[in-house]
Amino acid sequence: MTRRADVVVIGGGQSGLAAGYHLRRLGVDFVILDAQSTPGGAWQHTWDSLRLFSPAAYSSLPGRLMPPQPGEAYPDAGHVLGYLADYEKRYELPVQHGVPVQAVRREGAFLRVETDAGDWRARAVVSATGTWSRPFLPAVPGRDVFAGRQMHTTDYRHPADFAGEHVIVVGGGNSGAQIAADLALGGVRITWATRRPPRYLADDIDGRILFDVATARRRALDEGRADSGGIASLGDIVAVPPVRAARDAGLLDARPPFTRLTATGAEWADGSRAEADTVIWCTGFRPALSHLAPLGLRGPRGRVPTEGTRALDEPRLHLLGYGDWTGPASATLIGVGRPARDAARRIAQQLG
Repeated sequence: MTRRADVVVIGGGQSGLAAGYHLRRLGVDFVILDAQSTPGGAWQHTWDSLRLFSPAAYSSLPGRLMPPQPGEAYPDAGHVLGYLADYEKRYELPVQHGVPVQAVRREGAFLRVETDAGDWRARAVVSATGTWSRPFLPAVPGRDVFAGRQMHTTDYRHPADFAGEHVIVVGGGNSGAQIAADLALGGVRITWATRRPPRYLADDIDGRILFDVATARRRALDEGRADSGGIASLGDIVAVPPVRAARDAGLLDARPPFTRLTATGAEWADGSRAEADTVIWCTGFRPALSHLAPLGLRGPRGRVPTEGTRALDEPRLHLLGYGDWTGPASATLIGVGRPARDAARRIAQQLG
């Protein structure tokens, strides 16, 4: 059986919910199809100590301020998860959970959205699947011979899982710093390997400023002015309290990347070695866009060329929440609201 909706939103995490909020306000007929069995998107799969970069009020989706978490300046993942579940319920968003989308295909004047639970025919589609389900692991020599555990950011939960081990954490971004700090503060012996020396943002910089910087950069580029470098010009790591504590305690000394893995650990260019029980790859993600493959839209670096959020070669498709190329800071809670609003307005105009 094929059902119909004017708009199908693929993904029920923060980006899909923001899109749903604005579509509801505009009176558009829509449904949200979410692969997860419960609300919260990727936030239900993060590590226990993950902290937002901003206070709750500055980490909110449109229409509903995130309440503060008692005793915490920067809310943890559990608090965000509760907020997203409440947001979905409060606005009565039509989310169908446990419905992964396999493919989106052209079908005349419509787009066909194929799922295990039946197909949908839509006049427009918003893809908001994010990146969490597509972790990236670099092709490092010896990765297939290392006898210990290897995991990605997506697999990490708590330092107690590594008691008595030596862990190599790979990656100098926020995930790498937060996981390295969590392990070190939890008494786990670590080696932190980063491509360049860690660049901490000033301790008083958080997500509020990062959002403003990202927005100003996007505006400058759109107006043909010089590239300011955006967030990257300020540093790579937001010094949330646990990272700051580990750094100030001298627990976050970083080494350059190793050249290869061995059966028992890692080896560096200078010939030095380190034995290790586990390697955690905090090496980022790629956009989860396999469901769009039948449309043949992928361009350089695996991205779909867009104008704002709208796909250039398929104007019935909008992409939301994958990074700055789909809106300034659109992969963040506070940043996704504006591009979600713009996408909803363009879709409403398109539908007439």
